[in-house]
This record gives sequence, C-alpha cells and structure tokens, in this order.
Amino acid sequence: MTTTQAAAAVPAASTGQGTGGTKQSAGGTTTVGRGATGASEPAATRGRTSIADTVVVKIAGMAAREIPGVHDMGGGLSRTIGAVRDRVPGGRPNVGRGVKVEVGERQTAIDLDLVVEYGVAITDVAHDVRENVIAAVERTTGLEVVEVNVTVNDVHLPEDDDEAAPTETRVA
Repeated sequence: MTTTQAAAAVPAASTGQGTGGTKQSAGGTTTVGRGATGASEPAATRGRTSIADTVVVKIAGMAAREIPGVHDMGGGLSRTIGAVRDRVPGGRPNVGRGVKVEVGERQTAIDLDLVVEYGVAITDVAHDVRENVIAAVERTTGLEVVEVNVTVNDVHLPEDDDEAAPTETRVA
C-alpha cells in the first residue's frame, strides 16, 4: 500500500482521504496506517491504528525519567501537586508531568520540563534525554520526532532531601 499524501508540518490534520494516510481527530488521537477493508486485503492492513496524544506523552515521560541525572519532571506547581497526589492512598505517579506534545499526521514535537541532580552536566543529560525520548517514541509509535525541547527548571540539591526527613519534636 502506498501513501499519496505529503508529510504535513506539526500539528496539521489530514483530510483523511486516500488509503494508508493518517488522520488527527478532535479528541487528540492520531490515526496511523488507515488500512483497507475486505477479505482480499492482507490481514495486517485490514483496519486502522489510532494513537492518542496521551500515549506519546507517557512514552516520552518514561523515556526521559530513565536517564541518570533526571531527578523529577515538571514545573514547581505541578511537582507540588504531584507530591500531594503521590501521598494519597491509591494515587499513582503522573508519568506525563512535565511533558507537552504536538502530534501531527506523521510527526510529533515534544517539550520537556526537567529537574536535574546537582553536579551532573546539564548539556549531557539533555542530550541523553533527547536521544532516549526520540528512540522510544519513534520505535513505539512510528511517528517521526521532529524536535525535543528540554527546559531545566530546577537543580535538586542533596540537602533538599534532608529537609524532608522528620526531625525530633520538642514535646513528648
């Protein structure tokens, strides 16, 4: 099956015409590999595959967190809200915190907000994060990652952990 549509810039949506194209719906889902229907078509091309924007967010968030030197993700307020949410019984960590994506027909652009550990080379961490995120998103979704913008919002200092440790109380 060949694609007759040209690649569009992020985040333009396709008209959805033709076979083999992709289509972005209003709900934040990108349709990849619209297949043909009918018994005469190969099994692998019958039907279509849709990828929600949140899927790309989660993949990028997990890939960024895998890199040594990344302490946390997100801005100050989102990290505070996330810390409260993590302490609630049954609450799950938000792997998409600090990740924004734009998904087009065949391409995606990703913005990441990071908190790095003190003492690491920020440029090296950013480079490693970019490589890992691009590889994970392209391998998993088939979308081409056109850019990964990394913003370092904070540096985690070793004494920041000491402040969170409980101290002795003055009363018994």
